[in-house]
Amino acid sequence: MAKLMTHEARSTAASRKKSSPASAKSGSSSSVASAQFLQHYQAAVQLVQQGKFEKALAALEKLLPTAPFELIERCRMYITTCRRQIESKGLTFQTPEERYDYAVSRLNEGYFDEASEELQAILDEYPTADYAYYGLALIDSITGRIQSCLDNLSKAIEINPKNRQQARVDNDFQNMVDDPRFTELLYPEIP
Repeated sequence: MAKLMTHEARSTAASRKKSSPASAKSGSSSSVASAQFLQHYQAAVQLVQQGKFEKALAALEKLLPTAPFELIERCRMYITTCRRQIESKGLTFQTPEERYDYAVSRLNEGYFDEASEELQAILDEYPTADYAYYGLALIDSITGRIQSCLDNLSKAIEINPKNRQQARVDNDFQNMVDDPRFTELLYPEIP
């Protein structure tokens, strides 16, 4: 019986030795795959940062099915960003009012940078578009850029004095109500 146990012990030890390198290989192949994924992921993020949205989108969509759990949401976020950027490049506007409507939709969805870009594009083409200055002032107020808000609102009022009345009742300027310069701008008749 002692020989049988020794033989069984040897078999168990031999099988452990055989499985041990295999599990080590699978562990190292897993870490190699993880390192390769991270390398491809970082390359895709770099494409996003370089503004190469089409290439980044293709790379990220290819990576998503094999993404580790902790990176799935980041991949999805970058995919959404790429799609949005690709869509916005394809937009054409017949009038500045159409561009303004699009900017307001971006503002309402919280995409302040995109809204600002669209409003600035209006001003590049139509420097007296008071509504674009007003929109920029709103974004500046919401995002806490006080001096820029005052400058843009001042230009909007200078071009169209009716903007003063609108700003007095606009809730988007709530961040500005405690600033005396804002009060002076909206109520110049009060000494």
